[in-house]
Amino acid sequence: MDQNRDGFGTGIEAVITSFNQGTMILEAVESLCTQTVLPQKIIIVDDGSTDGCSIRILKDMEKKADLPVPVMIHYQENGGVSSARNTGIKKTQVPMVLVLDGDDKLEPEYTEYVSQLLRDNPSMVAASSWMHTFGILDSIVCPAGGKINSFLSRNCCPATHILRRDIFEQCGGYDESMRSGFEDWDFFLSMLETSPEAWIGMVDKPLIRYRTAPASSNIKSMDKRLELMRFLIEKHIGSYHDHIVDALLGIEAISNSRLFHWESEVIHAIANHQELSRSSEDFLESPTYGDGGMASAVRIASIGGEK
Repeated sequence: MDQNRDGFGTGIEAVITSFNQGTMILEAVESLCTQTVLPQKIIIVDDGSTDGCSIRILKDMEKKADLPVPVMIHYQENGGVSSARNTGIKKTQVPMVLVLDGDDKLEPEYTEYVSQLLRDNPSMVAASSWMHTFGILDSIVCPAGGKINSFLSRNCCPATHILRRDIFEQCGGYDESMRSGFEDWDFFLSMLETSPEAWIGMVDKPLIRYRTAPASSNIKSMDKRLELMRFLIEKHIGSYHDHIVDALLGIEAISNSRLFHWESEVIHAIANHQELSRSSEDFLESPTYGDGGMASAVRIASIGGEK
């Protein structure tokens, strides 16, 4: 791995976005300072924090002289996460930029493995890794990356990633009008639209420690999923037009997978004489038609009749 004589990874700076993050921002910074390949600089963009404790923590960090990586903090009025990321990335002066939310953290090998993936693949516009969630949910989440056709039915890359700065400039950065969610998905689509060969890579190891909470913006955005998807489709209509078959089949594959998971759970409950939920009973009494629902209900009834 290329490193300069000071031990810093060549050509990588990190941008952390922060809004009332409290002590979590310290964990994010610490995770960057313990990387096997260090970023050359850490830029924290505070997006108008109103919490006194969070502001004091940032002010104290500005005074620390013993950090292994230089830290610069920029304060701005609240403009949303897209605005904060754009501000931070524009302040970088290197070919690759690591984007990290202030409530998440990284395993020590993240920068090394992900940046090497980008160095080995010139047509790759960004790269990231699998995630290990913590907090409310303890799980391994495995996004797959891919070319633009893979991203039309779902987002296939975590918000934390390393991007090529020239691609950021080419696509215009994050859409600052998007303050309800899905800004990452939109940004990845924009980067992938810069070239027919463009793709996003993924390290098949859980190197992101992703914090989960019921009130997180990622969870809340699901309440507006259809509205946000309409915005994405209309904004990227050319890509959806060019890859309409992949987009529709991708959505159908997601729907089928969830239907079969539910079906398996219902069959398991029936086999073990467990009570079904009211919504499952309602579905079996009046299954949906034309989307695989009736076929699923028939399979469940067949299993129930065998018992």
